[in-house]
Amino acid sequence: MKRLGDYIRQVDVRNRELGVDNLLGLSISKLFIPSIANTIGTDMSNYKIVQPRQFGYVPVTSRNGDKITVALYDGDKPCIISQAYIVFEVMNANELLPEYLMMWFRRPEFDRYARFKSHGSAREVFEWEEMCDVMLPVPPIEEQRKIVAEYQAIERRIESNRRLIATLEAAAQTIYRHMFVDNIDPENLPHGWRMGRVTDLSELKVGGDKPKAFSGSLTTKCNVPIYSNGVIEEGLYGYTDKASISAPSFTISARGTIGKCFLRLRPYFSIVRLISVIPKSIDTLLYQFLFFSNLKIEGDGSVQNQLTAPFLESEKMIIPDMTCMMRFNSKAMPLYQDIEKINNEIHLLNQILSLLLTKLSKY
Repeated sequence: MKRLGDYIRQVDVRNRELGVDNLLGLSISKLFIPSIANTIGTDMSNYKIVQPRQFGYVPVTSRNGDKITVALYDGDKPCIISQAYIVFEVMNANELLPEYLMMWFRRPEFDRYARFKSHGSAREVFEWEEMCDVMLPVPPIEEQRKIVAEYQAIERRIESNRRLIATLEAAAQTIYRHMFVDNIDPENLPHGWRMGRVTDLSELKVGGDKPKAFSGSLTTKCNVPIYSNGVIEEGLYGYTDKASISAPSFTISARGTIGKCFLRLRPYFSIVRLISVIPKSIDTLLYQFLFFSNLKIEGDGSVQNQLTAPFLESEKMIIPDMTCMMRFNSKAMPLYQDIEKINNEIHLLNQILSLLLTKLSKY
């Protein structure tokens, strides 16, 4: 086990010449992401420049989902991040690969360690000194390259699968728009079509508390997915032993990024801040799902914007005749069944990635 501080150093290069305008943020999923900060009138010259293969991290760990926000920048050109963040780099990539170090940071054990070592009163922070005192195995560079190559090969497969899913979803969207949107006048609907409400075709069910039987990973007993109000991995929160929703349906996020829809073809358990839409007929499932996916839902709420079941129940929608929806279902369902299979593969590949991260401590 080696001390991390012997391999890394802080970097503090400011954007004095305003030569970099690519402003990014950091997420708890340990990625550089586009910034949503309002920078109008902000002096960008004090922001920190991050070069490719350098790291950024946020020392504050409180109210952070029990995770530490740290990421390796894999862009081709420099970016800038907030001056409140810490930028650092590996001093010698022939001794410690930045990509290998990032694998160590992704381990759940590292998040727990960082939270345990964090301190403070109003907010808890994982200071640079604590980061330098981290102990980790540093195998020979050839072994590091082998480990990273194996990990990245699986990541590429996952990314390829996600692109394929996007293609299949776009195909379903095209079929939907051709049949139900393009050249359709709400004031002059085709014969057999009508204006109605969500509850004409489905019932709504609001997610409840976390189940008593809970597992953070898939087990023989706990094999029913628990979904929450999240968009990472489709809001997968964990697993339990009994489903609260057994029929094919879809969920809509009710807080945060409200209106985010995910199709659920298998039984699942829904928890707070999530609304399930359960069609009365399987033939209306995909039509409603794509209707809501294309709908800009503003929600309501005074302090925090939120989506409520009564708000959804009052939403008006075009209801085509059943024959038309059955014809659409026969075309779109095979696409979503393929998407389901690919998502299952992605889930298995993510489990393999987790196993590879677990193995790091044994090197």
